[in-house]
Amino acid sequence: MLAAGCQQRRVLPEELRAVLDVLPRAPRRRLIGQAVSDIAGGAQALSEIAFLRLCRRHRLPTPDLQEHRVDEAGRNRWLDAYWREWRVQGEIDGAHHIDARHWAADMRRQNDVWTSGDRILRFPAWRIRARPDEIAATVRRALMVAGWTPTTPRRDRAHE
Repeated sequence: MLAAGCQQRRVLPEELRAVLDVLPRAPRRRLIGQAVSDIAGGAQALSEIAFLRLCRRHRLPTPDLQEHRVDEAGRNRWLDAYWREWRVQGEIDGAHHIDARHWAADMRRQNDVWTSGDRILRFPAWRIRARPDEIAATVRRALMVAGWTPTTPRRDRAHE
């Protein structure tokens, strides 16, 4: 609901943060605060927020969200997730992408992306929540092929 309110331009993330600031005992305050931060960072849908959480949980680089680009036909497009340094894009598709017209347009845009030299990953929104480990493994492989080197977490010697 928070993301939808911001996406529809009915409220700003800063306004949500201000309300949260005056409610120190709000139920699920931490969860709401994290969602507001994700929205302020560009997430416009619940699936994009879930994708950011997936990236954090699996120690993947944080992508830029809703990154602007102009397609081959000169139209403005917005990338759901973009790792610019490695030229990897992630698209999170809602149910409307199943419609034949959307599907054909998505394929055309995907071909434009590939022919420009970027890689593109596409995930149905429901799979982000249902199979997060699988999605994370796919993103990790794509980023590594593109040149990203994962850092290994430092072990705490006090617990060895």
